Amino acid sequence: MEPFTLICSFMFCFIIFYVWKMIYQKRKSSCYMLHYECYKAPEERRLDTDSCARVVLRNKNLGLEEYRFLFQTICNSGIGEATYAPKNVVEGREESPSLYDAYLEIDEIVFGTIDKVFEKTGISPSEIDILVVNVSLFSPSPSLTSRVVNRYKMRDDIKSFNMSGMGCSASLVAVELVQQLFKTYTNKLALVVSTESIGSNWYCGKEKSMMLSNCLFRAGGCSMLLTNNSALKHRAILKLNHLVRTHIGSNDEAYGCCIQVEDDCGYGGFLLTRSLTKAASKAFTMNLKVLVPKILPAAELLRYVFRYMRQNKSKNTSLDYTSLNLKTGVEHFCIHPGGKAVIEGLGKSLGLDDYDLEPARMALHRFGNTSAGGLWYVLGYMEAKKRLKKGDRILMISLGAGFKCNNCVWEVMKDLEDENVWKESIDEYPPPNPIVNPFREKYSWINDECLSFVRLHH
Repeated sequence: MEPFTLICSFMFCFIIFYVWKMIYQKRKSSCYMLHYECYKAPEERRLDTDSCARVVLRNKNLGLEEYRFLFQTICNSGIGEATYAPKNVVEGREESPSLYDAYLEIDEIVFGTIDKVFEKTGISPSEIDILVVNVSLFSPSPSLTSRVVNRYKMRDDIKSFNMSGMGCSASLVAVELVQQLFKTYTNKLALVVSTESIGSNWYCGKEKSMMLSNCLFRAGGCSMLLTNNSALKHRAILKLNHLVRTHIGSNDEAYGCCIQVEDDCGYGGFLLTRSLTKAASKAFTMNLKVLVPKILPAAELLRYVFRYMRQNKSKNTSLDYTSLNLKTGVEHFCIHPGGKAVIEGLGKSLGLDDYDLEPARMALHRFGNTSAGGLWYVLGYMEAKKRLKKGDRILMISLGAGFKCNNCVWEVMKDLEDENVWKESIDEYPPPNPIVNPFREKYSWINDECLSFVRLHH
């Protein structure tokens, strides 16, 4: 065989091998979602206007100034009357929660959602290869992953990971961990559980920056089943296309803007400072620098660059990635329902309209801020409204303590219209605009003289 022919044959075989390897690696590292299940508490845990008022008024540390602050915060929070509180808060034991209370809250959410995942998918606990549980504010020993393994008698070779302290964006941290594991292990099933311990971390002091968490956070969570087994691709509802994590914890201001502390009187709670908005904006912008080139078409990127160059010929300013038209790369926006200000701020910076923001606003109104589980209530709203069609792309945006911004893009694998946690209430949403908070109508008349009288009768 002539040398030239030999070289050509060698190159051809190399190219074939390289292409095969790339295809194999891509298939191997694929991450599909088979099912997700959000938690809905019993109706006796519902925190309606009167229940909320009882919780506020029985805190003897509060005076009229603190009460007015809470009143204004609740009225402007965007949260409705159908959210849920942990059992110990509903029963008036938030000042002295026990270990039993913490386990009870977590068990109801974790086991309740996992049971439904196994029931609806037909997957057995013994088939799970990877288990990730994330609860930021409750990390007992043995770990919560061990508690799940013990409950379902999972295999002794299961790879389990217990995550704490990750905040509201923990869910996507867990998904990214699974995605990385899928690059090493083939044909695996992963179970991810995301929730938070609210009842054992209820703040009973009077620091305004720490009382905010009581107004926003509610009981909730989600379990999801992921796989990289291509044989199960036909059963998948979503495929993970991109996931980018950004962490700016090296900045002292960002690190301390969302942190668990004790106040001067020794009451523990979660401190939310005014620097949170600044940290969120910085982390989000840095995240988009990496994510945007992956999801937007070249035409949109070139259009933006040319427009920027025309407007800034004589200026030395950095690119503002938040002004890009993300709708050219994704069809749906799943924003973490952390609070009204977070949703409106992200919506404004990204140029989103009411249709885009509706799922996040409604998830906040119906279920409140359920921390790491919040994104999946937003996704559930989109599915319940039959918005998600095959081929659609969903941008998930999450922010959390640390400070972190974790964003990802999912591709819808088939038309989604499964019954979920929104089944019984979806026809009530969206409610009339503007949404009237009943708390304002019932309790705006309270003044300093009658505050003690109202407390007595509550």
